[in-house]
Amino acid sequence: MAKIFCVANQKGGVGKTTTCVNLAAALQQAGQRTLLIDLDPQGNATMGSGIDKRSLKSSIYHLLVGLVDLAGVRVTSPTGGYDVLPANRDLAGAEVELVNLDQREKRLRNALAAFDADYDFVLIDCPPSLSMLTLNGLCCANGVIIPMQCEYYALEGLSDLVNTIKKVHANLNRDLKIIGLLRVMFDPRVTLQQQVSAQLEGHFGDKVFRAIVPRNVRLAEAPSHGIPGVVFDKAAKGAQAYMAFAHEMIERAKTF
Repeated sequence: MAKIFCVANQKGGVGKTTTCVNLAAALQQAGQRTLLIDLDPQGNATMGSGIDKRSLKSSIYHLLVGLVDLAGVRVTSPTGGYDVLPANRDLAGAEVELVNLDQREKRLRNALAAFDADYDFVLIDCPPSLSMLTLNGLCCANGVIIPMQCEYYALEGLSDLVNTIKKVHANLNRDLKIIGLLRVMFDPRVTLQQQVSAQLEGHFGDKVFRAIVPRNVRLAEAPSHGIPGVVFDKAAKGAQAYMAFAHEMIERAKTF
């Protein structure tokens, strides 16, 4: 059975999409059959995987509203090698349409069920809000990976996200739990970031991943080429950090 993980944070600009794309590519390189689901109407994970969102015949939107099945939507990333359920602006309309559909929170879960054996890992890139789309992601996931910057405001948003996960766990998905916190865009020269990092380790213990992703120019450049950072420049510190993170995820997933 596939291990399904949401990459989520209610704060924007914290590296959710970068984490999704690079983790998917790194897992694929490590021999894991990987599916990346883009649940953000901006479609950044789709573009970052080398797929043109403007020329899609069908997208995750069509899957959620029941027009096609998963096989009719998935495409393979030409640059990363993993499969993608791509997104574009059509997905914004799904928010309104899902409200009137049966099992609106479990549309994605039901769509994935028949294809569970096709993958080792399924990664879901969630939008930066608790929307019906995010809820669909959380309802079908085994757990949540939280990428976060080591800054004060990030700590404030983290408590809100933890409360949201607890509510979904209690009411909609008893399997859902926090898998771990990934420190991203980390600059060890900044004292505050070191302090926040230490606070996270003190409070969350082994829920904090050992891998730390540094602030890295090559990772930032990669999406403009439609190539995951771990493929774009394997020698970059950011790429090496995501490779280390992927191996850590493979080990941690064995405990589920």
